[in-house]
Amino acid sequence: MTGTDTSTDAPPTAAAARSWRAGLARTRTAFSSLRDPRYRWWFAGQVLSSSGHVTQAAGLAWLVLSLSGRAVDLGLVTTAAMLPILVGAAPAGALVDRFDRRRLLLVTQVLLLSIGVLLAVLTATGVVEVWMVLVVAFVSGTVAAVDGPARQVFVLDLVGPERLASAVSLYEVVMNAARVIGPSVGGVLLALVGPAACFAFNASTYLLPLGVLVALRAGGTRQVRHAPGTPTVSFRAGMAYAFRHPVIRACLLLAAASTMIFNQGVLVPVLATDALGLPPQGFGALMAAFGLGALPGAIAAAGGGEAPSGRLVAALSFATGVAILPLGLAPGFAVALVAAAVLGFVSIWFVAAANTLVQLTSAPHLRGRVMGAWTAALPGSGLVTALALGAITDEWGVRAAYVALAAMFLLAAAVGAPALLARRPVDVTTP
Repeated sequence: MTGTDTSTDAPPTAAAARSWRAGLARTRTAFSSLRDPRYRWWFAGQVLSSSGHVTQAAGLAWLVLSLSGRAVDLGLVTTAAMLPILVGAAPAGALVDRFDRRRLLLVTQVLLLSIGVLLAVLTATGVVEVWMVLVVAFVSGTVAAVDGPARQVFVLDLVGPERLASAVSLYEVVMNAARVIGPSVGGVLLALVGPAACFAFNASTYLLPLGVLVALRAGGTRQVRHAPGTPTVSFRAGMAYAFRHPVIRACLLLAAASTMIFNQGVLVPVLATDALGLPPQGFGALMAAFGLGALPGAIAAAGGGEAPSGRLVAALSFATGVAILPLGLAPGFAVALVAAAVLGFVSIWFVAAANTLVQLTSAPHLRGRVMGAWTAALPGSGLVTALALGAITDEWGVRAAYVALAAMFLLAAAVGAPALLARRPVDVTTP
């Protein structure tokens, strides 16, 4: 009897051990890109500079309100920063294909550092005015239009296609960590020193990425093939390729739709205060829940160790659309917390998988232009979607806005699904 009991108990124990080992292996795969010391240092620099960027955003919001007291000026600053990304990121992709990515990033990091220093000096000396902030925001957005696609393709130069899923997913971890670290640092600096300290801190965070880029000259990165023809011709060729390629076209549509999800600052405050009757801390808790859910979502995106399939991206796009509704229709705080975490998990998994699929699907010499189009879609088109969601919220309420958001995202998923689910290989002639 004893022997029989032992044999009966053994399989579940062995299965649990195998499951634990599989989970551990998946986690190791998710962080595999960090085994490369070059990417490890670059990753650390991105954590720092992304946190600095969010810290500066917090300081800018406080500064603009203190200067004018008008919320509309905050919207103007956001527009000034996002418009160059929406309009300029796709053309900037031609520069990413044409020039050495490391040198291009050296230029953008120096410019972003200089912008932080300029803001700090203008604020500390008391000469800053709202129009100056608008000009600086526009210049910063123009630099970001080049910096965004360059960063994304540079990661592939560093780690190669076999570890790209890990690197892209870890970048999503960076962005969510920055959303937590940045406002915390910004709040402390605003309370103790003032907005000038936020801008100075942001400027200092670009020193590590600059040092990494300088040091990489010795180790080198993967060779890039320069874009042929003039910048205008190469830009048109890249856009024609992206929109002829059904998988890339579908992913770009879904990326643009995703900005409606990541515009949390538009809907979540209204959901927390008006629909759920929560204090300001409730808004922070919902944002934190989204970020906490995003972390395992990023690990899930990287843990497979293989390039994501179109079928996976299609499934995740529908899952993301469905996951929007429980948050918008949540009857209470507890349900909203769980729903925010689930949405964070699914949406980050989806975005990381789609980003990886687009990069690995693109022709190497066109990848910069394709990722420029991606940057124009996400986050660039957020400027348009934020206005649309704000208008719906003002007219019909925040819950109606969430229903509209889910419907629009599911529509985009349905439009993109045929291309993502197609089994036949895609044959697109490259310029």
